[in-house]
Amino acid sequence: MRRRSFTTAALSAAALLPAASTAAAPRVGMGDANRLEKAFGELLAADNAHGGTISAETRALAFAHHAMELQSVGQATERVRSRLYYLAAAFTGSALWAAVDAHRPGRAQQHLDRALTLAGLSRNAEIQLRLWGHASVLATQQHRLNDALAAARAARASSPCRRDPLFRSLATARLASSHASAGEHTAALRTLDQAATAFELAEPDQPRPSWLAFYDRAELEGLSGLVLSRIGAYEQAEAHWHRTLSRLRPEYRRNRAYYSALLALAQLRQGEAELACTTAGSVLPAHSGDSLAGRTAKLLAQFDCELTAAAGGTRCAAEWAERYTERKGRHL
Repeated sequence: MRRRSFTTAALSAAALLPAASTAAAPRVGMGDANRLEKAFGELLAADNAHGGTISAETRALAFAHHAMELQSVGQATERVRSRLYYLAAAFTGSALWAAVDAHRPGRAQQHLDRALTLAGLSRNAEIQLRLWGHASVLATQQHRLNDALAAARAARASSPCRRDPLFRSLATARLASSHASAGEHTAALRTLDQAATAFELAEPDQPRPSWLAFYDRAELEGLSGLVLSRIGAYEQAEAHWHRTLSRLRPEYRRNRAYYSALLALAQLRQGEAELACTTAGSVLPAHSGDSLAGRTAKLLAQFDCELTAAAGGTRCAAEWAERYTERKGRHL
């Protein structure tokens, strides 16, 4: 009798449950991940050309959301799920970088926290290295120099740096930049030498993630100039940036503008106001549809202030001020 009562109660409870769906969850495979990977490559190309914009940030977040949507609604193997977490982290990292490039630290920090969680779930050390690099730049912008050093050291200690000299070179160059920002000049120069040595050991044809494609000899020269500029070695920094600009690939328009603005500042700080104005003028938008990324616009604003202080009464300064004021009103 007791057994019959239990069975009846169980059947009654089961009747209260919603009916099982007859439609199976959609299958998510590597084809879906590959389509997202292609979109990620297109997003990187747009960033290389135009830099951090609200549009790029929003688009990156939309793709990250789509990757996580596939996680929640579809059936997938563990390998596919790891790839989707990786892609969600990569897209969120691109949103982070767009916010850093545009000097939006609050939004950048939110993206960083989310991206690091996703990267951990993906168990992909390469994307974690990328995110620690972005975290170091963000902390430097916010003048949290100890955090910047810690993030750069985390990137440098990651497993990809032990496996591949190119990863090691990039992470070490960024660590040198953090040392320079912290006023640790000897450590900065020593670390920069290590980055150059690692670069020479890298095999150029080794398979690597698409986001690392920007790091070539031109970028190493650019980062070297940044380190030297931060320790006050403007003449040496200028030499590195000339080499950067001669080697930069055409598609890296954002980096060309950024390093040109840095070069103009280095020339001005050496007393070459007329040459500096010419260099800075080459960065100003030429067409009504063009714009500058936040970091470059900020550098030009700094150049304008320093030029006024150093050579405010000169003809080149007056001509620069006229052009800059016009362009600033429309674009900067």
